[in-house]
Amino acid sequence: MRWLARLLYFKILGWTVTGNKTFSKDTLKKVVIIAVPHTSWHDFFIAILLRKVVGLKTNFVGKKELFTWPFGYYFRAVGGSPLDRTSGQNKVTAIAKLFEDKEEFRLALAPEGTRKKVQEWKTGFYYIAKAANVPIIMFTLDFKNKQNHVSEPFYPTDNIDADFKFMKSFYKGVIGKKPEYS
Repeated sequence: MRWLARLLYFKILGWTVTGNKTFSKDTLKKVVIIAVPHTSWHDFFIAILLRKVVGLKTNFVGKKELFTWPFGYYFRAVGGSPLDRTSGQNKVTAIAKLFEDKEEFRLALAPEGTRKKVQEWKTGFYYIAKAANVPIIMFTLDFKNKQNHVSEPFYPTDNIDADFKFMKSFYKGVIGKKPEYS
C-alpha cells in the first residue's frame, strides 16, 4: 500500500515533504505531532497519505464509546486509543499515561481544535507533551504550496508564551485548504 500512497501523494496530487528528514519510526517512538492549519476534512486525507509515505504509524485518541463493537477493532488497528471524556477526568494526565503505558505512541492532533479560524490554539497538546516528557513535531498542511514541512523535535520549556511564539512562527505564511480559515 505504501507504493500506492506515494503515487497518490507525489505524482497524482503533486505534494512534497520538506524539512526534518530524520523523522522516522526508529528515532522518535514517542512524540506529540501537531498539524496546522486544520481548515478542511481534506487535511485528514493528506495526513493519512503522509503517514504512509514516510512509513510512520501515528496515533489518536477518541471517546471510549467509539472503541466498542463493531468499530472498536478498526479504530485500534489504525492507531486509536480510547479516552474517558466524562466530567471530572484529567484528560492531560490520562493521555500522558498512554505515553507511559505504550512502547510507541505518536499522538497526532490539531491545536486549533476545529476546522474554523481561531485566534488562539488550545493548550492541551503542549501540556500533554510536558507531562509525558516528549517532544513536539510540527508539520504543515500547506495546500497553497502542496507541501508538508516537518520540524525538528521541539521540547517545551517552562515558558509557554515563548514556546507558542516559536511554534506559531513555524507556520507563518502557510495556507490551508480553506484560506479564509488559515
